[in-house]
Amino acid sequence: MEQIEVTRTTTESEMTVRLDFSPLKSDYREKINTPLTFLNHMLEHIAWRSGINIETTVSLDKFCLTHVICEDLGIALGKAVSEYLHRMSDVGIIGFGDAYGIIDEARAHSLISFESRAYFDIDYNGIAMCDMVEELYREDLETFLLGFAQGANCTLHIVVEKGENGHHIWEAVFRSLGSTLARALSRDESRPERTAGVARAIEWQIK
Repeated sequence: MEQIEVTRTTTESEMTVRLDFSPLKSDYREKINTPLTFLNHMLEHIAWRSGINIETTVSLDKFCLTHVICEDLGIALGKAVSEYLHRMSDVGIIGFGDAYGIIDEARAHSLISFESRAYFDIDYNGIAMCDMVEELYREDLETFLLGFAQGANCTLHIVVEKGENGHHIWEAVFRSLGSTLARALSRDESRPERTAGVARAIEWQIK
């Protein structure tokens, strides 16, 4: 499995995310295109640390709303990752992991588990966070991460352990998420058809 593409369409936006699992290309940054420069920068960190080529296409109905872009793109990226896990389940994927991200004074820890249980939590550990970094509000970045957890149907915990500069803190967060995904999406031939938890994969019967 080399590529996954998903498109999410609403009355407000159409978001397409393409994941290319071949070795990271030299022009990978050019494929990340949203109207939000800082969000592009954060996606670059995910791509670089995970080793996944991420391509985005964003189309907006009428208004360029940061909340809509962050939420809808987060959901689309999460769905693409979830689809990769589903398609690769017969090969064996680890499905869980954690990692740190650091830059200068900032340090963050991300933990993820793909168990068909959508949950997101971020703990700032008492650190005073800037309400806005570059052109994005803190809640916009939180909304992206929440959307990712919802789209991927995963449990995602993030702890900001240290930091003073808002830009650095968010870089540490997204670096940690990228490194965590590198671990969680790694192949493990001893785990075909296994879930990240001890329970069996969820099965539904609806009448």
